[in-house]
Amino acid sequence: MKNRIKVERAENDMTQADLASKTGVSRQSINAIEKGKYVPSTVLAMKIARLFKKPVEDIFTLEDTD
Repeated sequence: MKNRIKVERAENDMTQADLASKTGVSRQSINAIEKGKYVPSTVLAMKIARLFKKPVEDIFTLEDTD
C-alpha cells in the first residue's frame, strides 16, 4: 500500500509527532506507515484522511501486489 502522508504533512506544515498526537498513535507508528512497513487500521486511515480533509483514497492507494 502506498500513501501520501509525508506529502500531506509537508503541505500542512506538520511533523510526524504532530500527526501522531492528533491521531492518538506514536510517532514511530506514523514513521512506519509512511515507509510502508505498517498498514494502518481502517479507523486510523480514516482519522488521518479526516485530519487532512481528503478522502481516504487520496491518501492511501493499493498497489497491484496488495
